[in-house]
Amino acid sequence: MATTPFSGLQFAMSRSCIPSSQKIADASALVLGGKSKIESWNKLASACNVASVQPLQRGFTSSSMKSVKSVTKATSESSAESAVSGLPINLKGKRAFIAGVADDNGYGWAIAKSLAAAGAEILVGTWVPALNIFESSLRRGKFDESRVLPDGSMMEITKVYPLDAVFDNLDEVPEDIKTNKRYAGSTKWTVQEVAESVKEDFGSIDILVHSLANGPEVTKPLLETSRNGYLAAISASSYSYVSLLKHFLPILNTGGSSISLTYIASERIIPGYGGGMSSAKAALESDTRVLAFEAGRKRRIRVNTISAGPLRSRAAKAIGFIDMMIDYSLANAPLQKELSAEEVGNAAAFLASPLASAITGTVLYVDNGLNAMGVGVDSPIFKDLDIPKDQH
Repeated sequence: MATTPFSGLQFAMSRSCIPSSQKIADASALVLGGKSKIESWNKLASACNVASVQPLQRGFTSSSMKSVKSVTKATSESSAESAVSGLPINLKGKRAFIAGVADDNGYGWAIAKSLAAAGAEILVGTWVPALNIFESSLRRGKFDESRVLPDGSMMEITKVYPLDAVFDNLDEVPEDIKTNKRYAGSTKWTVQEVAESVKEDFGSIDILVHSLANGPEVTKPLLETSRNGYLAAISASSYSYVSLLKHFLPILNTGGSSISLTYIASERIIPGYGGGMSSAKAALESDTRVLAFEAGRKRRIRVNTISAGPLRSRAAKAIGFIDMMIDYSLANAPLQKELSAEEVGNAAAFLASPLASAITGTVLYVDNGLNAMGVGVDSPIFKDLDIPKDQH
């Protein structure tokens, strides 16, 4: 069973950093609209310096294509003129590989965008059947509005790799997948082959992000889930992370960071989130702790996972009740606001940065505090209680 990307892609920083915070705010307001997004991006932008690069080029390459087009890379620059106060998130000179990028409205995209805003160079792995549409959309400028960075420049992806993280190597790929027309024209897309290709192309990386999952029977209650459906969810959603880290660990620079995405269903009952997906997320969180120990001892790699709240992404809509979960969060979370993808992206940038140098083996909740609640305060049972409401 092939993996379905949960989110994201990323592009590199271009243009020089706007010297004043007012200019950054103006640029953010222009491209993002929305007060919460302006504040979120301004906080990140104020801590990042952006190097000057060439004008935007719409050239994207995948390892399955022979031609290689030049693209601008994400960078950040520190100088006397662009010095900022506080603790900046500076990922200049770092390279990130983000597995599970196929559109512009999920958490993977947002994570990549925040990493690029902090100066990291971005590589992505895209599910093979979605590769052509994804690259075509990039070339045609379909994602241009989403590519705008805090300084008003556009992000770039240095290289796009075809990836199906369900398969470790070519020997494991069944014949019906090898001959499937959706895989035609793509090569070297198993986890081992992608890691080898990245090593051949770039030598090493500093940040690894796992932003993919798939549960073919996610709409079925656990009692109605088949063995194959359950194991497929585990394979695509949790073991794929073990495999990625296993194969990328040799090229992860010492002191690097590895990040995945999880969900509160790993530890709380979420009716409707079935097909073994809650079990897969629980396994992912358990593996995060074990991998933190093993990768930490071997190469001082930090391994963490972000438990993100609900988002109206294309992948989440496949579950069928994402709007209901967002409404529930708005009504019951301590912070009564809709979670933005940028907030998760910025949390990932923090975890990937030196500011989180002593944080590993952790589940970081980015969900407006919903994980802390023991009851749903919107229940009619509590109608006579004086429950505070958001005053803003």
